Amino acid sequence: MPKENNQTNSSSGSNNGTSNQQRNRTRNGASHSGGYQRSRKRRGGKPKNASAQTPVKVSFLGGLNEIGKNMTLYDYDGDMIIVDCGLAFPEPDMLGVDLVIPDFTYVQRNEEKIRGIFITHGHEDHIGGLAFLLKEIKAPVYGTPLTIGLIKGKLEEHGILNQCDLRVINPGDTVQAGKFNVEAIHVNHSIPDALAFAIHTQAGVIIQSGDLKIDTTPIDGQMIDLARFAELGKEGVLAYLADSTNAEKTGYSQSERTVGESFETLFARAGKRRIIVATFASNIHRVQQIINVAVEQHRKVALSGRSLENVMSIGTELGYLHVPDGVLISIDEIHRYPPEQLLLITTGSQGEPMSALTRMAFSEHRKVKITSNDYVIISANPIPGNEKTVTKVVNELMKHGAEVIYERMYEVHVSGHANQEELKMMLGLIRPKYFIPVHGEQKHLQKHKELAEKMGIPSSNILISDIGRTVEISKNGLKQGGTVPAGRVFVDGYGVGDVGSIVMRDRTRLAEDGLITVVVTMDSETGEVIAGPDIVSRGFVYVREAGDLIEDAKSMAMWAIENCLVNDIRDWSTIKSHIRDEISRLVYERTKRSPMILPIIMEV
Repeated sequence: MPKENNQTNSSSGSNNGTSNQQRNRTRNGASHSGGYQRSRKRRGGKPKNASAQTPVKVSFLGGLNEIGKNMTLYDYDGDMIIVDCGLAFPEPDMLGVDLVIPDFTYVQRNEEKIRGIFITHGHEDHIGGLAFLLKEIKAPVYGTPLTIGLIKGKLEEHGILNQCDLRVINPGDTVQAGKFNVEAIHVNHSIPDALAFAIHTQAGVIIQSGDLKIDTTPIDGQMIDLARFAELGKEGVLAYLADSTNAEKTGYSQSERTVGESFETLFARAGKRRIIVATFASNIHRVQQIINVAVEQHRKVALSGRSLENVMSIGTELGYLHVPDGVLISIDEIHRYPPEQLLLITTGSQGEPMSALTRMAFSEHRKVKITSNDYVIISANPIPGNEKTVTKVVNELMKHGAEVIYERMYEVHVSGHANQEELKMMLGLIRPKYFIPVHGEQKHLQKHKELAEKMGIPSSNILISDIGRTVEISKNGLKQGGTVPAGRVFVDGYGVGDVGSIVMRDRTRLAEDGLITVVVTMDSETGEVIAGPDIVSRGFVYVREAGDLIEDAKSMAMWAIENCLVNDIRDWSTIKSHIRDEISRLVYERTKRSPMILPIIMEV
């Protein structure tokens, strides 16, 4: 892997990896060089020469009233920092779009003020947009060893790794970023090395939770640092920005360990069948539990899915995954082993069209053929909006005779987000003066607001904002400020931002009603029609079965041209417009459909 020009702290060595021993030393209080350190009192230093009356301006560039695309910009007394830079996956009506990223216009305008980009954890909705941002601006990126490892892989794919400044931090570290002092706090999530940030300014402390849950028995033994949150709460927290994803769910989220217990039971039930488990590639703890049970049952493990292979490689290299020698085999080797000795871990738990599990289900996978001797476990709940695609994959797997365990049939998945009682506990520990729910749709934000009110925070001290809005926070109050450029930028193939609302509207229209092309050849001097008009239909009607309509459309196009010539209209654009209007009217009267009409005039 290419080596970038990094500035790292002394305890983390290089950004190519940090051993468990090194991480533990850091957590136990080792000091750092390179611009960030862990204070003995774990308290961020207060920047000098900044007025306590100056508000902290928080601009939301993503992550509000939506799932994913998380990105928050902090602005204080001339300095800015960014927390997270994620992506969202396209909705069904975003035809042809591969990814959705935040609009970076406001960040680009203020590049000289950006003092750092702080990443809470390594999920796509928090790091997926970073490579696109770092092509536009230069700023140091801070994250834990695993997060930085995952980011490196993405930057390498985009060919910009050598240009980027990546810096490893650990829980307890503080980073001086201009007039911000950013403290990293360990939290539990469905991926290791997740952080919350306590952002210290002279105006006060703002905590942004990132994605979190309270897991008292985490797989890695590192429980969320509730003591530090309580300590900050006692010292006084100005504002708290909290994950709202599971604000509608009552009680507590379950520990990841319950999934491991379910795997033991289910794998035993598989008997002599081949086991296939689909899960999120980034859920390293889940993958580790799958491997552990496979080892107990003397099964070889094969991986299918590029993202899974990448995460496994990074996780193993950094010491987050432990796979005994001889357990992992190539997908090309599975034919050498009987079904009872095989376990496949694959991507595709959300029914993604090009994922490994989907290709298996539809008999398009080159290495794996689903049979009645397969036992498939989908270890994930469908993300809202993915229910139909997941169901389609499950149905196809069952058509091949496979037994499929999915959704809530057994405890094969637990959420990485806090439920209501955990959210209330966090509010009780932090005791913020002001509260802003983030990371969720409107229903999640509203429910989180209700929870905060029940915890005693006045409604006037709670604010639900939106993408593109700026919130001003100071000791004197919390208020909605102005707006900044924000929104969705579509990534389509190599194109970034070249597909906008007009193009999407055209694609939708083409998908719904099709296209009619009118081709006519005209004399450039006299305007006389030399050939045509000819009608070509795509996605509208089958020409051979709509002969009358096509002939009438030809006649209407000819009439429109002749009418223009009679009125001495020789401008090709105007003639095209007349052809489009007349054929559109004819087609709608006859079919009640509005295909796109594309006139083409060829001059000779």
